This record gives sequence, C-alpha cells and structure tokens, in this order.
Amino acid sequence: MRLHIEHLTRYDYSAPVSLAHHLAHLQPLNDAHQQLLAFDLSVEPAPGALNVGTDAQGNAEHHFSLAQPHRSLSVRATSVVQVQPRFTALETAASPAWDTLAERLRYVARKAFEPAGEFALPSPYVPRLAPLKDYAAESFKPGRPLAEAAIELMQRVHADFEYRSRSTDIDTPLAAVWEQRRGVCQDFAHLMAGAMRMLGLPVRYVSGYLLTRAPDREPEGGRLMTGADASHAWVQVWCPGTPGVPTSGPGAGWLCLDPTNDLVPGSGHVRVAVGRDFGDVTPLRGVIRGGGRHTLTVGVNTRVLDEARSERGLLETS
Repeated sequence: MRLHIEHLTRYDYSAPVSLAHHLAHLQPLNDAHQQLLAFDLSVEPAPGALNVGTDAQGNAEHHFSLAQPHRSLSVRATSVVQVQPRFTALETAASPAWDTLAERLRYVARKAFEPAGEFALPSPYVPRLAPLKDYAAESFKPGRPLAEAAIELMQRVHADFEYRSRSTDIDTPLAAVWEQRRGVCQDFAHLMAGAMRMLGLPVRYVSGYLLTRAPDREPEGGRLMTGADASHAWVQVWCPGTPGVPTSGPGAGWLCLDPTNDLVPGSGHVRVAVGRDFGDVTPLRGVIRGGGRHTLTVGVNTRVLDEARSERGLLETS
C-alpha cells in the first residue's frame, strides 16, 4: 500500500521576525516494512540554505535559516511511503520475561554497553513519577512475558485515560496528565514510556502519521483512528527475542504499540522519527528574533495512493 502524506505547518507573527533558525523532523524513516519513495520539503519564504543530516537515532534532520524579515513561515512536507503489514507473526507469550530483561540492563561497572539501555532512563518530558511504577506493576507480574505485559498496559492506558483534543499542550507536565486522566496522543505515549521506564525497561517515543480510516485488515480492521489528520505519537517497547519482532535493521528488537488506539500498529502507521520523548523528535522547532505573538496552524492529510499512478506523479499534491 502506498500512502501520500502532506504535512503543512504555518506560523503567522504579529511583528516581523528578523532572524530564524529551524530544525525539522518531517522525513519518514526507511526499514524493511516502510520504504520512502519520494520526499519534498518546501519552505516559504525560501531559506538561504537547506541542510540535511541524520541524528544519533538515524532520524533525518532538515536545518534551515532565514535572515530576511518575515511575518509568516510556511513549511510543507510531502511524502510518498510504501508500507507493509508489521508484527503479523507476533507471539507475545514467547517473549522473554520482563524482569530478566530489566536485570540484564541494570547498571554494573565495566559491564558491556547495551544501546537500548538509554531508553530505560528518565528524559526531559518523561521524568521519574512514583505512581507510574505501581500502575505498571499491575500488569508486570514477576516472570510474565514482556510483550504480553506491555500490551496489557497499553490496553489499560487506553481505558483509564480519556483522549481529548487540546486538553493539554506540550508544556503540560506528565504529573498533571496523570492527575487529570486525559490528554492527547503524545501524553498517552509519555505515560506508557514513563510507566515502563520506572521498571527499568526501554521504551522509545515514535512520531509519525496514520490513516484516518485504517485498512480493512488486522489489527486495525477498517475502523476510524483517533489522532489522525495530525502528527501522531506512539511507543516502541524493546522486546528482543520475541517471535514476530524484527531481528535486523533499524527496528531490530522494537515492538510498536499505540495506546491512543489500543493496537499493535499494522500498515496504517508511518514512522517519522524515534527518540526518548517528544523533545527529541519535534516536527518543527527553532529560535527566532522578533515576531511578537504568533498563531500556529498545522494540517496533515494522509491518503492511499491509486496504485496505477505513475512514478512521475508521486509528489502531486492532493
């Protein structure tokens, strides 16, 4: 299945911006189940230079600067991605025991470094929060298979917390989300990451997109998805040795879970970037001089492409 994604971000300022430096994480990742066929990033006003790089996690980064005065900024990312079903052969009961894995990652002087271990540590948007440890412990009984327990935790987060658009913003502390029992997709991802990290387990935050209506196949089953038509967020839990979880490539050992929609992502999710939390993978951020007050408008459109469309027309806008 080919997906066409258009992501528009626009800032309007009450006063001119005289200088701006921006960083964008908007280009989807490549792996065995997700191939980026085309990508275009358009910025208005046009920057003096647009530099492309890769961060420590393999995410594509676009850096650009604007030295001319401007009262608005428009950034349009257009992608064509071919996706295939993932985790179709998942065997949760055959996953390693969670406490054995947590012990494997416990710090010991001069012990061999395990790269996944950094995602078991607190991060700026996911600090240590004591109540989350008890919350996670209800699912993570001693010796229980990790994937099985993680999926149950995902189901509980989905059931116990209300998804409410605009109920939080990115500066809302995780403790406030825990207390008010509502939030948006990034809050659900941060909650699940925080709960599992309190048990010493690695969890990555994933930014990306998903179809408004999922494909008519498992696990989504054609239903309307929560959090579509905007940037979406979910998590990856480190489950090495679990049947059905990739064993090679950039996603090796990582199982995707979407607590907002209570499912293991299939082919309706497109991954853009992975990190410790939202701060590592913010779609667009920057530093500006001037500007005064501003308004932000974001729109995302994700649709299935007609398979008959020629390669020449891949980046036609919808």
